[in-house]
Order: sequence, then C-alpha cells, then structure tokens
Amino acid sequence: MPTDKDLDKRREVAIKASLEAGKILKNNFGKISHIKMKSDRNLVTDIDLKADKVITEKIRKYFSSDNILSEESSLSNFESDYTWIIDPLDGTHNYIHNIDIFGVSVAVAYKDEGIIGIIYMPLTNELYVAQKDKGAFCNNKRIQVSDRDIKNATMVYDSSIRLDKESMLKNLSVLTDKVFNIRMLGCTVRSLSYIAEGKAEMEIEYNDEVWDYAAGLLLVEEAGGLSTDFKGNKWNIKTKGYIASNKIVHQEVLDIINSPKS
Repeated sequence: MPTDKDLDKRREVAIKASLEAGKILKNNFGKISHIKMKSDRNLVTDIDLKADKVITEKIRKYFSSDNILSEESSLSNFESDYTWIIDPLDGTHNYIHNIDIFGVSVAVAYKDEGIIGIIYMPLTNELYVAQKDKGAFCNNKRIQVSDRDIKNATMVYDSSIRLDKESMLKNLSVLTDKVFNIRMLGCTVRSLSYIAEGKAEMEIEYNDEVWDYAAGLLLVEEAGGLSTDFKGNKWNIKTKGYIASNKIVHQEVLDIINSPKS
C-alpha cells in the first residue's frame, strides 16, 4: 500500500496542478479561439488543451513513472501502480456557451482504487480535497453529505438520455415521483461536490467516463456518502454507470434502477 508520504506528495502536486489549470480556465472564460468536434456532440477547445498540458507537465516533473489517463491526451505508461486521472475542463459545453458551471478534476488511483481526489471550481475559488480515509474538505473546511431522505432529495440526473432513451426515461419517470426536484448541470464535478457538501442528495450517471467521476466519487465517500455501480458494488476506475448519494437514499435508488423493465 502507498505510504502517507507518497500520498501527501501526490496530493500536493494534484492541488497545485488543479489551481494552475483553473487559473487558465478563469482567465480565458469567454475567450475561446478554437473548438474541435471530437465525436458526436463531444467538443474540445484550445483552453481544454492548455489546461491539460499544465497538469500533465506538472505530474511528469515530479512523478515521471506514474501512469496518466486524461480526457484530452493519449494514454501514458500504464506500468505503474499509480494512475493520475485528469479532466482539465469538466463542463466543456457549459464553458463554450459562457455558462459558469465548470471545473478541474484531478484524481490519483492506486491499483484501480481512487485514493486522492481534487476538484477546483475556478470562478468561485472552491478547492475540494479528498484523500482515502482522511475526509473531504472545501477550502480546508471539512464537508459532509446531507441527512435528507428521498422525498426531500435533490437529484442530479444524466443528461445523455438520447444514448439510451428507453431505460433512462423509464427510471427518470419513476424517480420523478420519489424526489423533491431534479437537476441536470452538465458538469459532474459540480454535482458531485454539491452532494459531498450536502446541497444535493444523489447523482445517477449512465455514460460518464472515469475522468469525469474519479475525483468526485471519492469526495462523496469521504464526506460520508456512498458511491457504487448500478449493482451496488464498490466503484473503481473501470466502472461504467454509477450512483453517488448521501447514503440514506442509496438503496431505494438502486432498487428502482434494477427493477424489471416494464
């Protein structure tokens, strides 16, 4: 297992890299000069790439043998037990449309298990830090999930409904009658940080990639919540489809997701 010294060093580099990338995002908000289509409705800007470069260069400077998995650059190495998982700009579509809901996500996994999660929201200057078994913090203040039950819950739901209309709309229809209200924010790091600090109670995502969720799911867990796949199994960096919650609502949501199709 990693030593405290190993973890502390990586946490500090992850924080520094996130803050530097966030500064780029903040300074260039509303100033995008180039947008490229990566795939259907999946865009990348010149600012994503600048932020990605800052983060990856920082990691390479201090941990040259660690693996790096980034949304915006190629896979690297994959022989180390440590893997850095990066989304330099989560909420790209919001950013492109001048919607101020976006952030930086930097996580570290050890043998596929998340051990460090850093989220930085540059416009509000909120720095979220989670480390395995060490708690979750926002700007050095400890945070925790809410104690609301499902009928009082705010739920964040996956907006990629077009990819699986039948099952996603079926589940949404049932959940609509169970929860207090529903949000689609277009930014996973924002919604998961809201769950971790008790502003929302759950998020259901079918199609997120690991760079979207790696930091945020650890943050939720370290704030006293629960993050699992759709079968209730512990998540890891290979998970596809997850529920993150304040723990109180988790089992009922799992039951709904896994109920027989009508």
